[in-house]
Amino acid sequence: MTLLLDYQFAPLPDNKEIGTKGFLESVSHLPSFFDCLGSKVFAPIKADINRNITKIKAVYDSDPVKYETLQQILIAEKSMYGSEWPKAGATLALMWLKRGLRFIQILLQSLADGEKDEDNPNLIRINISKAYDEALKRYHGWIVQNVFKAALFAAPCRSDFLKALSKNQEVAEEDCLSKVRQFLINFTATVDGIYEMYSIMNAELDYQV
Repeated sequence: MTLLLDYQFAPLPDNKEIGTKGFLESVSHLPSFFDCLGSKVFAPIKADINRNITKIKAVYDSDPVKYETLQQILIAEKSMYGSEWPKAGATLALMWLKRGLRFIQILLQSLADGEKDEDNPNLIRINISKAYDEALKRYHGWIVQNVFKAALFAAPCRSDFLKALSKNQEVAEEDCLSKVRQFLINFTATVDGIYEMYSIMNAELDYQV
């Protein structure tokens, strides 16, 4: 059993309303994913995800009925913050969190799809680079981008990363990747659902940090 399958995400319902409690329970275990990358250089991404989860949870805990779904949080905060929305509250935290989740999703999907550097097949730099370029790079300024470039050289080799995902058990690569694909089904649907929600509500912001 991989680390990821211990905390599966729930299937996305037909109405695409994502329950806040279940989402927070599943997503709260994802920061440990970055421990599998084996480098403290990835700590800022892990810390950012943790910080945004904490902010969303604080809002949910303040009124679990009112904020039963992620959609209800955005709707309520749009009314609450007025012109400051969406750059405020849990709406802003979820905006950044979904980008971190997209990074994880693209990285895992790239591995599951068998994308490799033909010259260095046991490295995962190509997979991490793809995830960063598509999910996070456009929102990062020059300094943060260079920090990430340094992180690439500290990334573990493919076999060590997959072993870490398997909780340091000796598991055949294809068995591990099969479980990654299983995890990605609901996880990808959830992340896509959040992105769609931000698009529909015109809540996406495009600025760099």
